[in-house]
Amino acid sequence: MTKKRHKSFLAGLGPGLITGAADDDPSGIGTYSQVGAEFGYGLCWTLLFSLPFMTVIQDVSAQIGSVTGRGIAANLRRHYPRPLLWGAVVLLLLANIINLGADLSAMGAVMQMLLGGDLVAYTLGFGLFCVVLEIFLHYRQYAAVLKFTTLSLFAYVAVVFTVHVPWGEALKGVLIPHVEWTTAFATGFVAILGTTISPYLFFWQAAQEIEEEKRTHSKPLYVTPRRAGPELARIRQDTLIGMCFSNVVAIFIVFAAAATLNVHGITTIETANEAAQALEPVAGRFAFLLFALGIIGTGLLAVPVLAGSAAYAVSEMLGRPASLDSKPLKARLFYGTIAATTLAGALLESVGMNPVRALYWSAVINGVLAAPLMALMMLIVRNPRAMGHLTLGRRGAFLGWGAVAVMAVATILFFVSLF
Repeated sequence: MTKKRHKSFLAGLGPGLITGAADDDPSGIGTYSQVGAEFGYGLCWTLLFSLPFMTVIQDVSAQIGSVTGRGIAANLRRHYPRPLLWGAVVLLLLANIINLGADLSAMGAVMQMLLGGDLVAYTLGFGLFCVVLEIFLHYRQYAAVLKFTTLSLFAYVAVVFTVHVPWGEALKGVLIPHVEWTTAFATGFVAILGTTISPYLFFWQAAQEIEEEKRTHSKPLYVTPRRAGPELARIRQDTLIGMCFSNVVAIFIVFAAAATLNVHGITTIETANEAAQALEPVAGRFAFLLFALGIIGTGLLAVPVLAGSAAYAVSEMLGRPASLDSKPLKARLFYGTIAATTLAGALLESVGMNPVRALYWSAVINGVLAAPLMALMMLIVRNPRAMGHLTLGRRGAFLGWGAVAVMAVATILFFVSLF
């Protein structure tokens, strides 16, 4: 009986867990490292604070896909004015291309430090490699392999138990909100929200629930409402586990950076080598190799998610086929968008941006653009024309609109602090 339950539990884990793993991408590693270096434990509370909001908004995106059998862009196209649809897709493309550029340039930077050579060439090389893999390799097989490389993130957990951590101060940083009325603090706050509650993850998880229905030959829940109870429970469990995994790892990255960088006066991370110093207590002279494995592994996992979410949105907006299981010739627009967004992001390196700082600022941009996209999702999930009798309940709606309000207020405070 126990074995059956164990297998059933594992079988229920899918899009939510992969989404959580992809959330700790190079942008996330860079952001959490910078926040730990700059503020010590002072911003850790935001990762606990954001957990219910990121969980409910990812649950909303999964419900939209599972109940309607359509992605977020397809629902906007079907039920709302075209300007809203175009605005949402343009915002997503902007955020994703910048995020892709930051992730790919960070991957190129660690290769340059490992092997020497040209940064732009490595960045473009990673972009082309990801495009080829996503077009010609089944994503599930690809993700299964790459998930092992993300185990390198647990090195940050080991750091925390290796070095001296003032646990009273660290736990206080997690449990008790601390606020500084400065531009740097407001930027860090928005960056953490932007890297945990990211627009590309909304579109990705909705699309992956649709892909799951296709693979299992199931119909959307609005057609088979009797399945809704257990299926929505599975989605909630899967999403909660994925988001908890993501934020627990994030807290340990902040702890590791605070205990190794901030304590020694390193408050601004400008290079990959500086970021890698957080791993020296467990890896010694191999710290940079371990850091490189984490950046490249999580990048190879996240880049297809970033490009894929953009491709789903563009294809749905224009009413064209959108599936990672489709053959390239049958979904030209879908795979063409994957290629175009990935290579556009890779080409951003040629403008001379600092790869490590770009990771941090891409998170800030995600945070600024998240609120309007979240508001559109809440409109869909509460709309009976889209969801039938399976609209989001009052408790979920309260948390969902609360998440929108938090992102909106954080964005406003960020812009106010600039002036």
